Amino acid sequence: MTTDPKTIGAREARYASFVLALLCLVYVLNFLDRQLLSILAKPIQDDLAISDGQLGLLGGLYFALFYCILGIPVAWMADRGNRVRILSIACALWSAATIACGLAQSYPQLALARISVAIGEAGGVPPSYSIISDYFPAERRGTALALFNLGPPIGQAVGVAFGAKIASAYDWRLAFILLGGAGLIAALAVWGMVREPKRGATDIRMPVAGTADPDDAPSFWGTMRMFATRPTLVLVALAAGATQFVTYATMGFTTLFLMREKGMTLDQIAIWYALLLAICVSAGIFLSGRLVDRFGRSKPQVYGLLPGIALAIAVPFFIGFVHAPAWPVALALLAVPTFLNYFYLTPAVTLVQNSVTARQRTLAGAVLLLIMNLIGLGLGPTWVGAVSDWFRPTHPDNSLQLAFYSLVPFYLIAIALHLALAHRLGREARQ
Repeated sequence: MTTDPKTIGAREARYASFVLALLCLVYVLNFLDRQLLSILAKPIQDDLAISDGQLGLLGGLYFALFYCILGIPVAWMADRGNRVRILSIACALWSAATIACGLAQSYPQLALARISVAIGEAGGVPPSYSIISDYFPAERRGTALALFNLGPPIGQAVGVAFGAKIASAYDWRLAFILLGGAGLIAALAVWGMVREPKRGATDIRMPVAGTADPDDAPSFWGTMRMFATRPTLVLVALAAGATQFVTYATMGFTTLFLMREKGMTLDQIAIWYALLLAICVSAGIFLSGRLVDRFGRSKPQVYGLLPGIALAIAVPFFIGFVHAPAWPVALALLAVPTFLNYFYLTPAVTLVQNSVTARQRTLAGAVLLLIMNLIGLGLGPTWVGAVSDWFRPTHPDNSLQLAFYSLVPFYLIAIALHLALAHRLGREARQ
């Protein structure tokens, strides 16, 4: 008895969707564990007596150095080994480290635990990008990666709602412990339920005499040289990094800013700010993915033009959010940049994944993350924390407001880089 090929195809499509959903769940936990520090900044500061600058280093430079740099060798191994196993082990490591954050009794202990979270999370996203790219063909890859990239906004929103509620009702430490436990369960689920896909399984191969077998793994330095010598890849990484400077800087201190300078309580944060993140960031990431799937093949400039225009529209609303005297008005204005700031992520990831061979995807994705996270995650929160500390002696009541204003020039840099990327892509398409 033979099985209908259509039945096999439908079954594989359903399984691919299941894998995407599970990997997105892991990404939710990844980002939730990463951002819980900023979400619970106020009670952590009160308990451990740490400054804005120290908080910025914990969520920025200390974290990013280990997260970004270790992501490169992990990705190199994933391009040659079992990506599912690497992802499972990484998830277990960062989840155990999250539990350690909840047990920390001092700033050095918390810093060590955060560095351990970063080491684990270095093995999270690049293998996932590569796995998804081998389950979904190029014409559906943008939407699939957009759905996967809903992990950060969902994680942030759940973290705000859950973390703030737990901290308000019980203790900030319990939130870290419970979420770390959930991550250990997710690691087991990935290990037991996700099949390692064949590399390049969804790519259309065009064999040409004399070319290398696409299944041959390029060398580490060969992939690094390829990335560094292609202006399009360098530009998209720098543009994404400049954008992440703004998004991570804002995300790292918005909860503290709303509570300390706008008068919100933890319970209000858990409802209103959580809803804003869940709706606006998710909509921005998903819509940008649909748009690049729709227009990317015929008009490749869209990969740079779409984020550039979105960021330009966001700037006046961001300034209004920082200036607004009351939190309801501030949140209403924040909704617009929260939606538009994330139009960069899916185009950047999709452009890189579509521009390299199947055996280069994990490492190329890790190089993208290295550049944009060293700039954005590493320097963004660190900058805002340091500027706030610098203004604190003379402006104790609004030091974070002044620090947020200092992000406007970085918006302009990000816009310029995205427009330069669009120009480059257009010129390459005409050649």
